[in-house]
Amino acid sequence: MRVLGIDPGSRVTGIGIVDAAGADLQLRHFAALRLGDGAFPERLGYLFREIGVAASEHKVEAAAVETVYVKRNAETALKLGQARGAALAALVEADLAVGEYTPARIKEAVVGRGSAAKEQVGFMVRRLLGLDGSVPEDAADALAVAVCHAHHLQARSRLAASGGGVPASVRKGGRW
Repeated sequence: MRVLGIDPGSRVTGIGIVDAAGADLQLRHFAALRLGDGAFPERLGYLFREIGVAASEHKVEAAAVETVYVKRNAETALKLGQARGAALAALVEADLAVGEYTPARIKEAVVGRGSAAKEQVGFMVRRLLGLDGSVPEDAADALAVAVCHAHHLQARSRLAASGGGVPASVRKGGRW
């Protein structure tokens, strides 16, 4: 399954695409979309278009977006929410079901601890995908979102195949 992960931002949005087959993960694409300093509506339009292009060009089958987490500045939270909305709209326009995960859930899925540092997430993303070079922080975060969603989709599939439902503890990280 080809999964697109998005780490939304009002200045830089990370996108990452992985192929997942069982425990095997393979990198397909990553980018840190620099939205520039122009008017905010134009930045949102650019974000919407670029995510749509990435989903189409890479024939994405599933997608996930990190939820907004800002504890300090209300204006920043609103802008992040709008960038996240543009990303969600692009994914819905591409006819993709969308998972949503908190930063802690993503870190837990990739590192094993919900309180992991960003450096640990980047390290584990490179390790899981067999990457030697560096990956921009926003793109690494987006790849972590994709890996998290791939793991959750696979767990859900195994539970369904075994005749069991999806327990609330599994559904909690992503909206099914």
